[in-house]
Amino acid sequence: MAAGLKIAVIGGGSSYTPEIVEGFIRNYEQMPIRELWFVDIEEGKHKLEIVGNLAKRMVKESGLPIDVHLTLDRREAIAGADFVTTQMRVGLLAARKQDEHIPIMHGVIGQETTGPGGMLKALRTVPVILDICRDIEELAPNAWMLNFTNPAGIVTEAVAKHSKVKSVGLCNSPINFQKFLAAEYGVSEKDVLAEFVGINHLHWVTSAIVNGEEKMPELLDGGKSYTAKNVPTFGWDADFIRSLGAIPTYYLKYFYMTDTMFEDMKASLEKDGTRADVVSRVEEELFELYKDENLAVKPKQLEQRGGAYYSEAAVNLMTSIYNDRHDIQTLNVSNGTIYDFLPADASIEINCVVTGQGPIPLAPQHVPSHVKGLMHAVKVYEQLTIEAALTGDRGIALQALVHHPLVPSVSVAKELLDEMLEANKKYLPAFFKPEAVL
Repeated sequence: MAAGLKIAVIGGGSSYTPEIVEGFIRNYEQMPIRELWFVDIEEGKHKLEIVGNLAKRMVKESGLPIDVHLTLDRREAIAGADFVTTQMRVGLLAARKQDEHIPIMHGVIGQETTGPGGMLKALRTVPVILDICRDIEELAPNAWMLNFTNPAGIVTEAVAKHSKVKSVGLCNSPINFQKFLAAEYGVSEKDVLAEFVGINHLHWVTSAIVNGEEKMPELLDGGKSYTAKNVPTFGWDADFIRSLGAIPTYYLKYFYMTDTMFEDMKASLEKDGTRADVVSRVEEELFELYKDENLAVKPKQLEQRGGAYYSEAAVNLMTSIYNDRHDIQTLNVSNGTIYDFLPADASIEINCVVTGQGPIPLAPQHVPSHVKGLMHAVKVYEQLTIEAALTGDRGIALQALVHHPLVPSVSVAKELLDEMLEANKKYLPAFFKPEAVL
């Protein structure tokens, strides 16, 4: 890579953008950026202009020689890029509301990255991401694509299977745990190392080392847990956590505490709406702040958006690849031979050594036998979902939904699939092909 990088951010009108801009500014000495391109679609033009102008003010305030470009022309932004990041939401927040609301009305968990909601988000997203990959293959064949568009594991696997793009998936859950662990013991983040076992939004921490000492036994005895703003806070059963021998990601509450989580979701929907409704209100407030021409820093209120530290993780990864750092980060990569009970091309979330040639996954010391079944079941659902997204085959989509652990029966799956496909018809042309004219 030549000095003076070009970076394209797909979904540049996102409310997260000020965070990634802050990261680029802070890391400029280690990763000098020449051109920073923010891309969005026509429906997102208004937000792109608002957040893009804030980005320009932030760069100007920094005094750094970074040229910021706002565009609706994706190909122009991608051409010659060194890194392409994706932080997009096909269907915008209106689609997320449907992903969350419809399942709840059928007695099923409604969440944007897992279960029926996560499946529909994947069906909308995978074809669009692969279309972006075709542009990268043509216009920036040496670029790295860093994806933190959810569901990140499914998207990362689809890219690895169906494109030639060099890609890595990112999630904020691992970096959040690292920060939790450092804060818990009052040390720097560089003094802690957690080992992650699993796949995206379905992982367990099986080792937690602080200053060279294993702290997992005392963490388990103390009933410690970490959470996120987009997942309700309920405590884990202490006996269960001790016998599990690992700390589950907060997303596992949907699987281990399904009844409690569903009742909370149902009550929220009836009272104030789901997380999508909350995010809509938070985003309205954020974009009002972003409009202030005197604002030239990331506002503190962005932390209320959820998804904290996504952008920090992305900038860390770019910086490590660019500088061939050989540090350890938790990423979504292909399984290879790490887990013998998953296919080699399955996307997993695991610690990796990050080199200039990309991440090298590190085999975990221990994989609890009692988590393998859930990992395998969800991975089967993910692989069927990718196939359905590319073929528009309703039978495959039905199999994916039926075999997801959060869906209780075939009849419920069929009702959900029909209703959710129809609600997303605008974004799913593969499922609504016109009848052939004889």
